Amino acid sequence: MRLAFVALAFLACTGELLAQTPPEAPSAFPLTLEQAIARATATSHRLAEGRARAAAADAVTTQRDAAQRPLITAQLGYIRTNHVPEFGLPDPRGRLQVFYPDVPDNYRARLDLQWPIYTGGRLQALERAARAEASAVGDELDAARADLKLEVTRAYWAAVTARESVRVLDEAVKRVDAQLGDVRVRFETGLVPPSDVTSVEAQRARQQMLLIEARNQSALAEADLARLIDAPVGASIELDARLDAPSDVIAPSEALLTEARSARPERSALELRVQAALDRVNAARAERLPSVALVSGYDYARPNAKIFPRRDVWQDSWDVGVNVSWSLWDGGRASAAGAEAAAMAEAARERLADFDEVLALEVRQRQLDLSSARAQIDAAHEGVRSAAEAHRVVQERFAVGVATTTELLDAHVALLQAELDRTRALAGARLAAARLDRALGR
Repeated sequence: MRLAFVALAFLACTGELLAQTPPEAPSAFPLTLEQAIARATATSHRLAEGRARAAAADAVTTQRDAAQRPLITAQLGYIRTNHVPEFGLPDPRGRLQVFYPDVPDNYRARLDLQWPIYTGGRLQALERAARAEASAVGDELDAARADLKLEVTRAYWAAVTARESVRVLDEAVKRVDAQLGDVRVRFETGLVPPSDVTSVEAQRARQQMLLIEARNQSALAEADLARLIDAPVGASIELDARLDAPSDVIAPSEALLTEARSARPERSALELRVQAALDRVNAARAERLPSVALVSGYDYARPNAKIFPRRDVWQDSWDVGVNVSWSLWDGGRASAAGAEAAAMAEAARERLADFDEVLALEVRQRQLDLSSARAQIDAAHEGVRSAAEAHRVVQERFAVGVATTTELLDAHVALLQAELDRTRALAGARLAAARLDRALGR
């Protein structure tokens, strides 16, 4: 009885588990290219790192600015000394007047102020260099954001292209299936030999294999896009876009190059780093000049060493002064620092010149790529139109028995290839337009 009861309880628990509703898969959500770029920008770890670096550069700028302001410090101290003989002299009444008592416990509190009044422009130059460096880091963050935009655009149109290829191949398989049905009917009536049936079956198997491969490429492209936009694992993305030709008008090359030089954040970052290096040169030269600082303090001590005679009581005192320091010989440290900064400025100039040369080539290349892609779209549209018309004519001739199965298969393959070529041409034009926008700093 006990075993039977346990068995019934186990079956009841199993039934409850089986009756539970399975977890729902992540629902699909529509996604435009602009939404994909916005999601990727908001969730990118690369941009988060860039923002952290920009924050660090801003903190350095604040630090350089604070170095020119007064510095106030509070000090508290206690010193235990050994016992010493008291020193004193008798007063007119014959009593001993102690001038230096034995006070082993020494307490001191001091409020100290230091203010650099003149540093030969060194602190100001360092602040300007820090601000230029912070601006350069900000421009590099903009460049990283533009790179991410291009990467998302590439992944988005790759996913759209892959899905369009799946659609084209799926329609091709349906056409072959219809053709295979016709050929089988003709074979059963004795109008075509068995080889025609096997040829169509082989063509269907080939296109089915291409369809499976295209579906796999579509899944991979969607996974890559989901990674960039930080989509939930397994979520189905509905791409809200049409694969058509870009409509932007291409401006003359000189106008595009001028736009790129003024808008590319990488070039702005290089210019700022040249300026920062020159400011460091000025800071290094200022090391050879004298510096003047205002110093002041307030002491509250027991005993107070500044007050005579010394007494074991709390007494206050203050002081104000001006310190002038001038490094007469530093072993060449300032000269070496200036030479290093000058070399870094020259390196930044050369890198900027190299960037300008590469930028001119890049803009021209992207412009030619987009023009070529648009020309390929026109040719691809014409190819699809001609292939579709040829396929229609051959299919009608095959229906009346004046065209062979081989001719019909050839027309079908030509139409499929033309449609895939048009899909690739449209995707290539979209990607070429995105790369031109990246080269122009848009």
